[in-house]
Amino acid sequence: MSEPAHAVLDSGPSRGFLLKIGGLMLSVTGDGTFPLGVEGEKTKFIVSEGQADISLRAFLGRLPALSADEIVFDAGPVWQLYRHKGAYLFSFSSLSFGPGPYKLALIDQAFSRGEVYVHPDFQGPGQEVDPLWSPLDQLLISSMLGRGRGAEIHSCGVIDSQGSGHLFVGVSGAGKTTMARLWQGLPGVSILSDDRVILRRLEGNIRMYGTPWHGEGGMAAASDAPLKRIYFLNKADQNALQPLKGAGAATRLFSCCFPPLYDREAVDYTLGFLGQVAQEVPCYELSVFPDERVIGFINSVTESGGSSL
Repeated sequence: MSEPAHAVLDSGPSRGFLLKIGGLMLSVTGDGTFPLGVEGEKTKFIVSEGQADISLRAFLGRLPALSADEIVFDAGPVWQLYRHKGAYLFSFSSLSFGPGPYKLALIDQAFSRGEVYVHPDFQGPGQEVDPLWSPLDQLLISSMLGRGRGAEIHSCGVIDSQGSGHLFVGVSGAGKTTMARLWQGLPGVSILSDDRVILRRLEGNIRMYGTPWHGEGGMAAASDAPLKRIYFLNKADQNALQPLKGAGAATRLFSCCFPPLYDREAVDYTLGFLGQVAQEVPCYELSVFPDERVIGFINSVTESGGSSL
């Protein structure tokens, strides 16, 4: 594996870029023969400098013949994970591309550096290439978090006007985007994401971070805040909020997280970390009637420990 570039990229987005997602730095460089870039909400997470947590070298051309020692995880027609000479080999396929993979990513065991190979036919001539194009970006972040750094939660993250973080957790259809829209536009409020939020411990405290992976509302912000409260969403005819503690809260968090399931140690770490989060951050079961009254309701009853309206 070639020696990767580290830390500062000053050669422009066509030759490389540096992303900061959840406080983790991803460096991507090419050889200058093709343009590199990102699009959509991911552009909000580009930074000009920083120490890379993982450094990736990108190549555009015929994919190398990398033999797989064994299959580690099979996610169906989209991607597979193999072992290759002590490293991880991700293979990505698409029915629209045809038989065979359109991208390979060879990553070391520590998830600190790697190489990404993109088939030239997958991208139009002269178009910018994003080697991290989903789901590789999410797989890398999930794997890095699982190595003692935190967890990604299926949730909506809101920073209130006081700078405190509120995490609204739920599966698809639970009302995360609806909740985000109710908060959106309020003075001093920002939405980290309406679908996926990262939790990490920093200087002893749990913080929440925005991600570029949004829901129907398209909301994403490269910001973070201390996590004040966690709410597990349920749709209802009236607003109600009850405290949820201990194993019940931890189990609900884990059911809505994205650990690297192929890595038993990472899954064990994630279980332990979310158990700590559930112990340290107040958690509530929030039954929601989706109109603007729910925000005032949340603010009025959380300190008293639960009520209904």
